Amino acid sequence: MKLALVTAFPPSKVTLNEYGYHLAKNFAKQEEIDELVLLTDYTEEAKNIDFSTAHCQVKTKDCWKFNSYKNLFNIYKAIQKEKPDVVLFNLQFMKFGDKKVAAALGLLLPMLCRLNGIPNMVLLHNILEQVDLKSAGFTQNKLVQRGYNLIGYGLTKLILQANLVAVTIRKYVSILNQKYKAKNVMLIPHGSFERLPLPNFEIPDGAQKIMCFGKFGTYKKVEILIEAVEQLRNSQGLNLEIVIAGTDSPNTPGYLDQVKEKYKNIKQISFTGYVAEADVPRIFEESTMVVFPYTSTTGSSGVLHQAGSYGKAVVLPDLGDLGILVREEGYQGEFFDPQSVDSLANAIYKIARNAEYRKALALANYQAAASLPMDVIAQKYVQAFKQIIPQKAEQVLIG
Repeated sequence: MKLALVTAFPPSKVTLNEYGYHLAKNFAKQEEIDELVLLTDYTEEAKNIDFSTAHCQVKTKDCWKFNSYKNLFNIYKAIQKEKPDVVLFNLQFMKFGDKKVAAALGLLLPMLCRLNGIPNMVLLHNILEQVDLKSAGFTQNKLVQRGYNLIGYGLTKLILQANLVAVTIRKYVSILNQKYKAKNVMLIPHGSFERLPLPNFEIPDGAQKIMCFGKFGTYKKVEILIEAVEQLRNSQGLNLEIVIAGTDSPNTPGYLDQVKEKYKNIKQISFTGYVAEADVPRIFEESTMVVFPYTSTTGSSGVLHQAGSYGKAVVLPDLGDLGILVREEGYQGEFFDPQSVDSLANAIYKIARNAEYRKALALANYQAAASLPMDVIAQKYVQAFKQIIPQKAEQVLIG
């Protein structure tokens, strides 16, 4: 099988780049795939291909740019040239740009491929019906929100023209089946990036590191975390360090610089900037817990799965997709009200002051992550590909 994967890919900073990396890494391990072509966005530095197998040839082709109006044509041209047996699109609605037209044009690709007889599948990480547009930082104007919803409905209809669409949360399947009358939607969970051995649940001596990870500024706001930790330092005398790992969201450039200026007098706070793939293990392993200072959610959480893989306790709001994901996949954490500094401080305190409770949460999360490793997820995709490549099935029968 020759597979083309359309995705952002490290060192790209475009959304879903980390997921694209781990998906590709595990596709290369699948015996059924002997050629993997990564159709990626342009980057100045070389792509991070640090995986290889004897049976699978892996190559990359930079063929699209974030916010380019030519992505539809350039990616389709690359697909035609490569002639894959099947194409997988690693998508969310703002995958190809944060400008409306550029983003929408890229989402026409699955329909274009199917119309031209190219078997293709979409991995859709979020659906607009589950996004709070106000909290997620898109718009507060109700009229504009209505416009977004209409556009989102139309784009979803177009994405559903793919041969198959995979979503990571069971509720998404129900919504797409009921609202859109879809017959080609299937559940394939997000999965955990690494199949890691049982971690050491002890934490390093010194300050307990309270870490958050992501692209910040829209629905991920770090102010509540900083103020909650500062409250605990003053009221409980806890030795806590704040680690803010990641960058600004593309929609809010300069956000973290403003936070640094606002809290410049706060001690024991560090901003890591972009975290390269090689540095991810260290960031998680050094942390006491991982906090999700979210006011909304826009799909399954890669950070939650990473926290589980590294055996970390989590503090998170019980809202939207995050709450659904925790219940569906068996993760455990301490919940807080995303509008209350006191609530977050109390949640952090419960874990920071009770080592046995922290370890119990960490073990439960590790077990949840270990139950769905990415190699198993990749195999689920391979089985789905076989459903839409009829000629492959015929060749097996003839053989």
